[in-house]
Amino acid sequence: MTVPVEVISRNIDVSDRLQRYVDTKVAKLDRYLPGIEDARVDVTFEKAARNAADRQVAQITVRGKGFILRSEERADDIFTALDAALDKIQRRIERYKGKRYHGRGDGRSAAEVVASAVEEELETEQPIIARRKKFMLVPMDEMEAVEQMGLLGHDNFFVFCNVNSNAINILYKRRDGSYGIIEPEVR
Repeated sequence: MTVPVEVISRNIDVSDRLQRYVDTKVAKLDRYLPGIEDARVDVTFEKAARNAADRQVAQITVRGKGFILRSEERADDIFTALDAALDKIQRRIERYKGKRYHGRGDGRSAAEVVASAVEEELETEQPIIARRKKFMLVPMDEMEAVEQMGLLGHDNFFVFCNVNSNAINILYKRRDGSYGIIEPEVR
């Protein structure tokens, strides 16, 4: 069975040769994914493209029950663009099939997989410290800390030694754009 193919053109004439080429190449996509119901190929000539080599555009859209896959490629020749778009759509079909058909492979149901994952998570609930960082603190006041935070590109927080209180403080940026300071106290 071949896939019905619809060819839409913008700013380009679809010659018989191009129509046959599209029909023969795109109609074979059901070899890769049998559930394809229809395919649409858009061929366009863009006059205002920045690069002259990118003026011919081929876009392939494949529809089936529960999925839509699309690829678009540009080239200086419409046949080259079509070939590149076909290669890309074939890769997307393989990726879709991999996610869809090659799932768990061991025959377990999704409920069993979720239940075993929850049990494993409960057993190993200790947090892992992935990184430790040491740095020297230079005493500064709050305004210097705001300036340093901006200069370093730290968007969320900045740890500094407050020269006024001689304590470690944490400067953080609030959602409204203002700043807050955390002043920890040891019991």
